[in-house]
Amino acid sequence: MDTQKLLSYLRQCIQKYQMIQSGDTIAVGLSGGKDSMTLLYGLKKLQTFYPEQYNLMAIYVDLGIGSNADKVIPIMEQYCNSLDVPFHAIRTQIYPIIFEKRKEKNPCSLCAKMRKGALNDMALSLGCNKIAYAHNKNDFIETSIMSLFFEGQYYCFPPVTHLDRTELTLIRPMLYIEEKEIKGYTYKNKIPVMTNPCPADGNTKRQEIKEFLQKSKNEFPDIQKNLNSALLHYFEDTSV
Repeated sequence: MDTQKLLSYLRQCIQKYQMIQSGDTIAVGLSGGKDSMTLLYGLKKLQTFYPEQYNLMAIYVDLGIGSNADKVIPIMEQYCNSLDVPFHAIRTQIYPIIFEKRKEKNPCSLCAKMRKGALNDMALSLGCNKIAYAHNKNDFIETSIMSLFFEGQYYCFPPVTHLDRTELTLIRPMLYIEEKEIKGYTYKNKIPVMTNPCPADGNTKRQEIKEFLQKSKNEFPDIQKNLNSALLHYFEDTSV
């Protein structure tokens, strides 16, 4: 994937689901991973010619894992400066609360809820009306299968979510981009990518589903394509 293709994917998705309107101030939830770093880069490049004018900023939620923030925050800040995007970091104690104090056996759900809460509060305080998440095509597929397998229903977070309580709108512009394309793009373009320091990384239900889908491709080569098609139809059928 080259930059032209990245911007094409983003523009198609944004226009299809009417994610951006003129005057929006969008906070990109930056984690330091390949997806969010690529999303920020893409939205910044798209900003120069997209017909709807919008403002960008980046927000990083530090979980409080030892000295990790001291290592990654300067890298992300330098990256954002190179793109001329304001960068804001939130220091939290999410990790000590979940892993040391509560010792949660299944920490992901609570961690995600606390991170989103911190991100939303910061976005609102900075005058943002939208938050962009970097969920890629694989994330959408995996989430729908997780819902089916573990909850007994077919559901996935939609491309656009409006939060009535805060009046924030969540957008996910990377719906059309595969994870492998993002990996190749960050490597080719030397975009800085930081390792996830969470001890639960790689040992989650999502990882189990990711491995299940990968193994299933041997017997069902079109499984990813068909699941993605079903998901897009689902969004069409459930849109208001």
